[in-house]
This record gives sequence, structure tokens and C-alpha cells, in this order.
Amino acid sequence: MEDILRPIYQERASQTNTLSVLIIEKRQNECTVTDTFDAILLMIVKEAETPVFIKHYIYEQKKAALHIVREDQLKEWLLLGSNRKIVEWITHGKVLFDRNEYMANLKGELRDFPFSERKLKAGLEFAKLIRRYIDGKAFFDNDQYLDAYNHVVHALHHLARLAVIENGFHPEITVWNQVKQIEPEIFKLYEELITSDESIEKRLELLFLASEFLIHSRTKVYASHLLGVMQEKERWTINELLCNPDLENYGVDLGILLEFLTEKHFINEIKVETKGPRIYHRYYEVGKKLS
Repeated sequence: MEDILRPIYQERASQTNTLSVLIIEKRQNECTVTDTFDAILLMIVKEAETPVFIKHYIYEQKKAALHIVREDQLKEWLLLGSNRKIVEWITHGKVLFDRNEYMANLKGELRDFPFSERKLKAGLEFAKLIRRYIDGKAFFDNDQYLDAYNHVVHALHHLARLAVIENGFHPEITVWNQVKQIEPEIFKLYEELITSDESIEKRLELLFLASEFLIHSRTKVYASHLLGVMQEKERWTINELLCNPDLENYGVDLGILLEFLTEKHFINEIKVETKGPRIYHRYYEVGKKLS
């Protein structure tokens, strides 16, 4: 297969803009990893007009796809987890071309998973978890059980990914296989949610109780990135936090995480007078609970 696909990438590999080329071949019973294609050629480049460029090919009744990905897009996927397949592609892909050991070094970074990167990734995942948990609880309190169930499934998935990150690994597509080995308690919650004979209302009630304990027991760890940034100065407005370059990847989830941490007294709200009577600016500071 390599020989057949070589003409597709060989010319591009000779260009100084190309950093690395990988091939990922479809494995038996795992067609989703390659999006049902028999082979994926992943090419990482320094610069390109678009972040991602894809071409499809057919050969000997088989399908192949070429993905040309700009380096900054690759880094964003790895940080935000917005392309779940990319970790498996890099981890299991065969290197066909590697300029200055670019891919070898990247594979090493993925294995080592530096603490600072792990801390940020956990913070982003925790913010998503809190949004799902709070929205799901609101649906549950209003007897909207199917919508609540949907949010709980997503919340458990974020909790699972957090457990994997905390143990020093990147979450993969088969995250529940990872969690089953690393945090069987979380796996058990997921199993009970989808297989229990209890009514959906009872299952959700038990899941919210268990999830609440797990979330609250790990809040200080999972929120440490945001709290660490906030310790850089005495107080913040919401706009200052949203515009801080270290927090920009939290996006719309930053606000609800801030509210959750304020409610749990990890963050304090400060009232500052405005020109209008009885209305105040709301500032935020790290609470004493953190120390």
C-alpha cells in the first residue's frame, strides 16, 4: 500500500514547508479510526492557505485520503481535543517522512504529556463538564428526563477524559477502555446509567449524587489552571478574564465555570460601586479556600 500511495506524498515531502508524513492503515474491526478509508496519509506543514486540506483517492477497489494539516491547527486539536482521532493517528501511524525528527519529538511529547499542558487540558475539560452537569441538573429538576440523560452521558464522558488526563495520558477515541483500567469507579457509573433496570428518573438521581461527589472532591485539582492564572493579580472583571491569552481557549464555558467556583467559594465576588445607586460592578478574586 505504501508503494502505491508514494507518488501522492513524495513530491510534497521534498518541499521545505513539509514537516512530516504519516500513514494510518485501517485495522480489522476499527474502520472508524480512518473514517472507513483503507488508508489515511497525514501530512503536517508549516504554512498553508487553509488549516486543513483533504483529497480522496481510489485504488484497487480501496479508498485513501490525504489530510494536509497546518501545524498550528494540529497543535489546537491536541490542546482542545476537538479532533479525537488525531491522537491515535499520531500514536499509531507509521512515519514515512520526518524533517528534523519533528514527528519523533511530537510523539515523545504525547507520551510525556508535560504537567503544564495537562493542567490546561484538565481545566478546559472541567469547564465543559460543569456546563453539562449544571444544564443536566436543570433539566432533571424540571422533569425533562431525556434531555437530562443526554447531558449526564456527556458529563460522564468529560469526567472520564479528566481521569485519563490526571493519570498522565491523552484521552483516545476508546476512552472508556482507558477509564475501565484507570478509574473503574467512573466506568461503573457509566455502566449503571446505561444498563440499570431502574427508572430513568432513579438512575439520574443516583448519578447526580455520585457525580456531585466526584466533581467536588476534585474541583481544586481540575480548576487549578484558572485559579493559578487568577492569582497573578488581586481582582478581575469578567472581560479581563475572557481577554486573557492564557484563558482564551475556555471560550463560552469560562463564565459558567466562574459561577460554579464562586458558588463553591473557590472564588469570591467583590462589589465595586458604580455611578448608579444600588448597582455595583462585580469583580472576582481567588478565595481563601484555595490556600
